[in-house]
Amino acid sequence: MEYSNKIIEDVILKFKPVIGSDYDKYKNHVYRVFLNCLLLDAEKNNEEKYAIAAVFHDIGIWTDHTFDYLNPSIEQAIIYLAETGNQDWTEEITLMIYWHHKMSKYQGKHDQVAENFRRADWIDLSLGLLTFGIDKKKIKENRRKLPTLRFHLFLIKETLKNFLRHPLNPLPVFKK
Repeated sequence: MEYSNKIIEDVILKFKPVIGSDYDKYKNHVYRVFLNCLLLDAEKNNEEKYAIAAVFHDIGIWTDHTFDYLNPSIEQAIIYLAETGNQDWTEEITLMIYWHHKMSKYQGKHDQVAENFRRADWIDLSLGLLTFGIDKKKIKENRRKLPTLRFHLFLIKETLKNFLRHPLNPLPVFKK
């Protein structure tokens, strides 16, 4: 990988034992979402926030062994923000994580970063079919440098398993 971010590298490494065999596929997803954020928002002041949100946005899948992972992911982010003295970012990062599956535009507090993060995740989730104005070549290049490693297949399998276990509890994407 040609691109590296210190926050992403340091934080995700702490979760490597918990993520296990899914580590590389999740790490690549984290980077693709993060890089999509940077393509959507050139504001350097938000880069660190996007890096933190990217690492934590799905982490509850592994830390809490659940596919209803938004709140567990937020809890992990809040712990990290407290440990690093960045509690003043809690609301922004919480909103980015909580609304990242929203199917329509996010409007509310901290709407710029929350909406950019939502779009960045959807770009990756859709394998670049959704672009929100980003050059498709840049999205494709990021995917070439950071391959999916069957992350999307992992999501499909987990979705099916969750549906069979909890047919009346919709996935986070359908709760928003």
